[in-house]
This record gives sequence, C-alpha cells and structure tokens, in this order.
Amino acid sequence: MSLGAIVITIASYLALLFGVAWLTSRGNSSAAFFTGGRNTPRGVAAIAMVGAAMSGVTYISVPGTVATDGFSYLQTTLGFFVGYLIIAFVLIPLYYRTGVVSLYEYLDKRFNLAAQRTGAWLFFISKLLSASLRAFVICAVLQGLLYERWGIPFWVNAVVMMALVWLYTRRGGVSAVVWVEMVKTILMVSSIVLCITFVIKALGLNLGEALSTISRSDYSQILFLDNPLDRRYFWKQFIAGIFLVVAMTGLDQDMMQTMLSCRNQRDSQRSMIQSIVVQMVVIALFLSLGTLLYTFVDSRGLSVERGDDLFGFVATECGLPTIVGVAFLLGLVASTYSSAGSALTALTTSFTIDILGANRRHDSTSAEGSEAISRLRRRVHILIAVAMCGVIMTFGRWSSMGVITLIFTMASYTYGPLLGMFAFGLMSRRSVRGWAMPLVAVASPALSYIIATHSQAWLGGYVFSYEILIVNATLSLLGLWAFSRK
Repeated sequence: MSLGAIVITIASYLALLFGVAWLTSRGNSSAAFFTGGRNTPRGVAAIAMVGAAMSGVTYISVPGTVATDGFSYLQTTLGFFVGYLIIAFVLIPLYYRTGVVSLYEYLDKRFNLAAQRTGAWLFFISKLLSASLRAFVICAVLQGLLYERWGIPFWVNAVVMMALVWLYTRRGGVSAVVWVEMVKTILMVSSIVLCITFVIKALGLNLGEALSTISRSDYSQILFLDNPLDRRYFWKQFIAGIFLVVAMTGLDQDMMQTMLSCRNQRDSQRSMIQSIVVQMVVIALFLSLGTLLYTFVDSRGLSVERGDDLFGFVATECGLPTIVGVAFLLGLVASTYSSAGSALTALTTSFTIDILGANRRHDSTSAEGSEAISRLRRRVHILIAVAMCGVIMTFGRWSSMGVITLIFTMASYTYGPLLGMFAFGLMSRRSVRGWAMPLVAVASPALSYIIATHSQAWLGGYVFSYEILIVNATLSLLGLWAFSRK
C-alpha cells in the first residue's frame, strides 16, 4: 500500500471525524457534555452501540482467532444476548429511575459516598489501561505504515493521536461520541463486507461457493461440548458471556453513556436489543472473514506467525486491489479513534462527577455553578488525555504479549467487585460500612487471582477462563454481606 494512499485515507477520515464532531457539538452546554442532552434518536443509539462494543483490537484480533478457536466466540455472543436483556430490563430502568449522570452515583444513593468512589476508581483504572491499549494498537500500526517512513519516533505518534482525540471531544462530549460511533459502525461494517467481497473474488469463488468453503472449513466449528476443562467449552463461554456483558457493558460508564443519552427509558431499551442483534451478525462477518483470509493465505503458500497480523497482512501486502488496503486502514482508524474518544469522555465524566464530586460542590442548575463544573471538566479532560498518552508511550516502550494479555485479564478482576456491588445493592436492603467497600474491592480480586493461578492443582486440572469474573463477583458479594447490617 503506497504512502500516498495511507496519508489520503487517514486525512479523509480525520476530516470526516471533525466535521461530525463540529456539527453535533454546536451550542452544547456542560450538562450536554455528560449526557448528550438526552435527545439521541433510538436508531442512532442502536447503531452507535454496535461500534461502541468493538474497537481496533476487535477489528484486528477476531478474524485471526479462528485458527485456534474456530467460531467458538459465537458461544460467548449467545451469552451476550442474555446479558443485554438483563441490562435492558434491569439496569436501564434503574439508571433512568434514579436519574444518574454517572452510573456510580447509584452506589452513593444505595450505599454511601465511599461506595461511589470505590466503583469509580475501579472503572477509572480498568478503562484508562484498556482504552490506552486499544489506542496503542492503532499507534503501532501507523508507526509501521507511516511514521517510520518519515523517521518520526513513537512518542510523537502517541501525542498526535491523543491531541486529535482531545480536540474532537473537548466540546461535544457524549453527543459527539454517539454520532462518531455511528459513523464508525457504518465504516467498519462496510470495510468488512468490501474485504470479504474482494477476497472471495481473489479466490475465484462465487457467493455460494464461499459459504460452502466457510462451512466445510476446519476453522468454522461453533459448538465445543466435549471437554468441560477446555476454555472453549460451550457452557463456560455462554455463562461467562452473560456476566461479562453485564459487568463490562451494563456497569461501564463508557459503554452505557450512549444508551443513557436516549430520550427516555423505552427508547434506550429498544436500542439495546436492536444493537445486540446487529452485533451478532457483525461478529459472524468477522469470523467468516477470518476463515476466508486463512484460506487465501493457504492457497498462496504463505504463512502468518500471529493471528493479529492476518488481516493487515492480507489487506496490504498480498497483491489485492488498493481499495482493500484502504478499507482495512479506514475501518481500523475509525474503530480506534472513536473508541479512544468515547473512553476519554467517559473517564472525564466519572472522574469529575464521582471522584471530584462536582455535582455536590456546585449547583448545576445555576449559571455560576454550571460554569464552575465546566471549568473543572475541561481541566480533567486535558489531564486524562495526557495520562492516556503516557500509558500509550509506556506500552510502546515495554509492550509484549504478556503485558497485553495481563491488561485484558485485569478487566475481569476490576469489574468483578463492581458487579458484586451492584448485585448486592439490587438484591438486598442491607447497608454496608463505608470502609468495607474499598477493602472488598481489593480483597476479592486478590483471592480470585490466587484461585485462578492454583486451580489446576486444587480443582483437578480445571483452568479458568472468562468465568473468573463470576468467582470474583461472588467473593465480592460474600464480602459485602459479611460487613453489612440491616
């Protein structure tokens, strides 16, 4: 792929990004930064939510997973569907009924301020690291495709990216994020369909033959029902999928800010259900593309060392038309910039509202109070952008597969206490001592880690996968019960 094509593709997307952000941020107040003005159309929210659930990591990694895991990811998405129903009919009514701006305000209303701040810190640490990792993915790709050709160091790459993300979110906030996420979804799905079309053509197949090739491939096994010890075992992935999506979507400020920007609870619930149906189709497209890409590589006598390299390698280096490389780069850039912007906005919201207590310190209904909150929010927005930039540069200096795997695994440990706290609040009427919240939030992940690392010796060879989140949440529930009173 030529340097000119890369530059034109990225510049075109950035022009579109800032155009959408400018159109959606005109006249926005400080409150609209946090809530999007509560006027997002239902269809826009549903499409945006599809994009919000998928990042550049998803875009690059999912096609490559078929070599080791087949289509087993669809087992997890079946659990996602059940989890989305729980979010739609349990959590969304709760959030609209309590009128929260940040999800973790519920913990203050139900328990105490210590609970709110504990939940907010759990979210902050996990999201800062995971969002920075996603941003690092696109920086690493752009470093190889673009910056190294000009002799520009990686730290400049990271600074430029986060400066652009900060610029497009600084005024629009949630409203800009939602519309950018919708554009991202359209671009990402279009790029996948376009790449599938050209790979099928390069293989000399028609649509029917391509579907037959996918169904007969060794890569396309969906159900794994034989070995309960296998991390791909159906019931492990299905049940874990339910808990994962409830914790990492329903209790995540970044993910839920799109749904809470809808006009009312009913619109938000409908958007949520529509979104998961579309997501399941998109994930099936990703996996199908992965099978076709491996078939293409095998037919040319080529090899790819890592599954994460598969999509980019075929799209940009295997003689396919330039439009395939452009589509790949456009989908990757769109998915990563919007994910970083969404995370930056959510982190700013939670830190300003939950940790600094802006709504408690200032009256948001008065002009003076609203301006004070706005000033505080702008400072927080800059500082978090700088922090994300620093984490990206750290990944660039010290990254390895072990570190990346550790960050993804850590999400299961940080969201476990959140899931336990919300579940305890919904299922009981007991109160919890303020000092107990941070204690449980630290102790339950630590105990879960000990169990996970010793499970093979203690549990007859059992290896934990995503379901360690369930253990973590259960330990959190038990800990909260132990320190609770009527």
